[in-house]
Amino acid sequence: MNCRNAPGWEGLDATVTPISRDLQMDLDILYKRCFATEEGKKVLKHLVDRYDEPDAWVPGEPDAFGYARSAQRRLIKEIQARIKRADERE
Repeated sequence: MNCRNAPGWEGLDATVTPISRDLQMDLDILYKRCFATEEGKKVLKHLVDRYDEPDAWVPGEPDAFGYARSAQRRLIKEIQARIKRADERE
């Protein structure tokens, strides 16, 4: 998924360029290969522990911190979803 963002408020109207199904499948397989190795599993575990497990919203912190943590969690979920899709195709 390619996003073309402009800096500042203009970036809120970013357009997403869709990718073909074949490219999506290829990327899913690449993600699976990358995180299927022992090293990749360790890296994914670190990413989950670091970015998926902490609370998204902490009382007293600015809202921006919660939004950033939500985006981090979304990235972890994207990686896991790609690996799962690649597993299901086998």
